[in-house]
Amino acid sequence: MDDLKSIIAVNISELRRKNGITQLELAERLNYSDKAVSKWERGESCPDVATLKQIADLFSVTVDYLLQVEHTLEKAAHREYTGKQKRNRLLITAISCVLVWLIATFIFVNIDLWTSGLHGHWLTFVYAVPVTMIVLLVFNSIWGRPRWNFVIVSVLMWSFLTAFCLTMLPLNLWLLFLVGIPGQIIIILWAGIRK
Repeated sequence: MDDLKSIIAVNISELRRKNGITQLELAERLNYSDKAVSKWERGESCPDVATLKQIADLFSVTVDYLLQVEHTLEKAAHREYTGKQKRNRLLITAISCVLVWLIATFIFVNIDLWTSGLHGHWLTFVYAVPVTMIVLLVFNSIWGRPRWNFVIVSVLMWSFLTAFCLTMLPLNLWLLFLVGIPGQIIIILWAGIRK
């Protein structure tokens, strides 16, 4: 059993490092503490079968992969697969964000062409910032690192407040930014919550 624990420990540690994930991030994705992941990687304990399946699915390998000492062909295929997968996810996220700006540009041009007397149509680009943050938040929640969600939510909140104040420009709404201060404190405290 000790041999199996050490094999699993090496494989989990190797997969985690190759995918650029910290022990804390792996723990969060599996709803465990980082201490549990550390024990697994030191071979002091072993995850249960359901957790082994979760780990295998997370790293796109089989449970057998986690139990085997040698898997040279599988390693090469896995490295290639995860590299392509990361690149594709990054490209999909980038394309989605650029699509937001393409739509904003389309709206801006149409407003400019069809309504010559309307001022403030440049605000379409200002509102594109919070919409971009929403797109980033969605993709980061699915594929990315959960820790970045707090930064994205902060930018989303401040960019939305800015866009709203600029929309109501003749009015003096700078006090709305005071709402952002407790909002930012809530986001910081939320970032401190551990699973």
